[in-house]
Amino acid sequence: MTETVLPENTAEQNAPRSPWAGLALTGAIAMAAFGLRYLPGLNLLSPLILAILIGMAVHNLIGTPAAAKPGVTFSLKKILRAGIILLGLQLTFAQVAAVGWVGVGVIVATLVATFFFTKWLGRQLGLDAKLTELIAAGTSICGASAVIATNTVTRGSDEDVAYAVACVTVFGSLSMVLIPVAETFLQLGPHAYGLWTGASIHEVAQVVAAAFQQGEEAGHFGTIAKLTRVMMLAPMVLILGYFAAKQANGKQAGGAPIPWFVLGFVGMVGIASTGWVPQVVEPWTTGLTQFLLAMALAAMGLETDIRKLAAEGVRPALLGAASWIFIVLLSLSLVSVVRTFGATLGVD
Repeated sequence: MTETVLPENTAEQNAPRSPWAGLALTGAIAMAAFGLRYLPGLNLLSPLILAILIGMAVHNLIGTPAAAKPGVTFSLKKILRAGIILLGLQLTFAQVAAVGWVGVGVIVATLVATFFFTKWLGRQLGLDAKLTELIAAGTSICGASAVIATNTVTRGSDEDVAYAVACVTVFGSLSMVLIPVAETFLQLGPHAYGLWTGASIHEVAQVVAAAFQQGEEAGHFGTIAKLTRVMMLAPMVLILGYFAAKQANGKQAGGAPIPWFVLGFVGMVGIASTGWVPQVVEPWTTGLTQFLLAMALAAMGLETDIRKLAAEGVRPALLGAASWIFIVLLSLSLVSVVRTFGATLGVD
């Protein structure tokens, strides 16, 4: 009887592939991102942004090792979802109540209007619908976290995700610098100013940096307003997932994925709202959440080809800029109206 011998490369392809090499790589990049943020000049960037930048540098200068591919994919899927679920522990329903129904109304109106304005403008500019949707989500909700969460149902390319993250990073950083300067002339007051920062600036860290420049009261209110906006991530992803599944029905095998992990996010918000989680563990859960999301973005960077990113051209950047200007001005207009009737509405 003659024994059939598989070619060496076929045997390698059929062999079980371990994710540990890739997990070690994305974990190392995440640790490097957390370390680099303490260097002068880099402390303005969150570990999430630094992680995707390091991952892109590794992929485009050295190349992502083939042995790391399974772990990179695992980080993009499983680790990402775990991070988003744990993100819910940073929010409580009491925080939303502290913003008040008027503040929540400003946040929701700004978010929805910005999302649809960005989608509309993206069509006018002739941009890919998936890239447009990622920029819209990142600008209107919560920056890089919203981009990668939305992509679980949008299913854009890694280059689309990287470009959207770049947009929210650049323009969110500009808001972080310019909005405190504008407040010196506008004199909105701590609550109105905090609401403006929370409703308009992209990343949580950027909101904290901008809001606390006008004092503790403005800083706390801005942070709570921003976390309230982050809570909108769950319904937004569920709605987008519903429409993606509806559009995909009958067009592709399996259709669009259902973002069940978002229900885990909501569940964690519920747990945090009960007060069962001791305050002493809060820094650990927050740090773990950021680390897992940094691993996911490191994996995204390890899959991103800068040449493809450059091929997108300048139009996505124009969309990101227009979306940024829209959310800043709209939220300022709504906050100004609220401030005018502040004595009645209880916002300031």
